[in-house]
Amino acid sequence: MNKKHIILISMSAFLCFGAAFALSWFTRKTYSQQPAEQPQQPDTSSQLEFQNQLQPMVDSAEKKEISEKQLKKLFYDAREKIREYESKQQELQSREQRLQVTQETFKQDIEKLDNLKIDIAVMIANLRAEQDNLNNSRVKVVQTEKANLITVAATYDKMDPASASQILTNLSKLPAQSAGAEGGLDEAVKILHYMTERTKAKVLAELTSSEPALAALFCERLKRISETD
Repeated sequence: MNKKHIILISMSAFLCFGAAFALSWFTRKTYSQQPAEQPQQPDTSSQLEFQNQLQPMVDSAEKKEISEKQLKKLFYDAREKIREYESKQQELQSREQRLQVTQETFKQDIEKLDNLKIDIAVMIANLRAEQDNLNNSRVKVVQTEKANLITVAATYDKMDPASASQILTNLSKLPAQSAGAEGGLDEAVKILHYMTERTKAKVLAELTSSEPALAALFCERLKRISETD
């Protein structure tokens, strides 16, 4: 029941009360014209009875209005809770999507790092292999044999280039057991290294005409001479 119903009921009650009051007043006026009778008080029992009957209806209407307000408030609160829940749910979904993207990015980065580690390991292994090959290909001259090599080279300096080149050619073909631990090739290169530049040039020129491949090998090996303690 809304406010309009309550107002109509109140107006009806007021009209009834006015009618009852007018009736009692008219009755009292009629009785007052009789001299022998004593004045009577207006009978309010019917009014009280009507008010008592009307009051529960008014109370019920007010309670119903309060209940409707409470229901509207509850409905509004529930709707706000639903909106808040949907907003939080969307936020959680967005956060979950961002986390998935981040995890996927981290996964890709980890895979790239693993591949990079493998590439670096391969590069290091190749560098070590090249370093080992370079060290193995060096013609090492230790200090204990340096003096002997200088003496032998001085002897070759006194020979004619043709004879010196022929001896070095034969020496380079000797196996390791006959020409030392490193073989005859390295021994020939060591001697060339300690020869004078002029004699060395003449010997290499002679080898170019007779043993061009060996002359090129001598030149390449001369660059790998390394003196060690």
